[in-house]
Amino acid sequence: MAVHPLIRAGAGLAGAGVASIAYATVLERNAFTLREHTLPILPPGTPTLRILHISDLHMTPGQRLKQGWVRDLAALEPDLVVNTGDNLSHPRAVPSVVQTLNPLLARPGLFVFGSNDYFGPTPKNPAKYFDKNHERKHGEPLPWQDLRAAFAERGWLDATHQRRRLEAGGVTIQVAGVDDPHIERDRYETIAGRADEAVDLRLALTHSPEPRVLDKFAADGYDLALAGHTHGGQLCLPVYGALITNCGLDRSRVKGASAWGAHMKLHVSAGLGTSPWAPFRTFCRPEASLLTLVGAPVRDREVELGPVIAPEAVQA
Repeated sequence: MAVHPLIRAGAGLAGAGVASIAYATVLERNAFTLREHTLPILPPGTPTLRILHISDLHMTPGQRLKQGWVRDLAALEPDLVVNTGDNLSHPRAVPSVVQTLNPLLARPGLFVFGSNDYFGPTPKNPAKYFDKNHERKHGEPLPWQDLRAAFAERGWLDATHQRRRLEAGGVTIQVAGVDDPHIERDRYETIAGRADEAVDLRLALTHSPEPRVLDKFAADGYDLALAGHTHGGQLCLPVYGALITNCGLDRSRVKGASAWGAHMKLHVSAGLGTSPWAPFRTFCRPEASLLTLVGAPVRDREVELGPVIAPEAVQA
């Protein structure tokens, strides 16, 4: 018996829809990738600094594939590990996060937390993501204190509302961070003030890359800000890219490296996980990033240091 063309077309669309959902939830969501960027922002002659930036693990206890992939990142031997939050998606996920990061916890590290370190994810209407002013409802409290204690016990430094100084890979660093601006926990006044001019790198940390916070870091003289939260848009379209950023950041900076103002660079991680209530990604693979910081050419620093004057141009 012949099948009506409309029925055949409907069946084809339904099949394509099922295949797309399967790809987004099973394949791309687990297609972990390492992104690499070289940023010329250190003073000339400073040793190269390799930073592993990880964010948005959104861990649940049974995610073996993600746990194994992240654990293997230790083979990169970064000089510094930076974790910009949203590690948890389950009240019993702390052991999974600590075991996953265990090899990296042996290296110098810094962290700030995000909303899904403090509160569990909740189901929501996806349309609400397009409304920046929608009312946010928190899920059950998560054991962030246990995670913080585990990180600190292994030597990682909590940068939340603190200014700290450290050395990694022969590079002196001042770091300052804020609590998650997405849920208005940031208190920038606790770290406000001009960044230390006597270090090689001034590093700023925030979970959500809200422009109001990035502007303050830039005004205080930070060289590089690291953030997560956006998931790179999570649902992206070919050519067009991210539909939303889930914060005040513009879509052009939803992931990767960009400039913020005349001096500061920004790197936003697309993250490694998703909410259990939205377990899919399209055209936006989960990622960790290896940032190689190198010395800036002298001409790029003339704005800060003044023009370079050739010896023969100096009058006796």
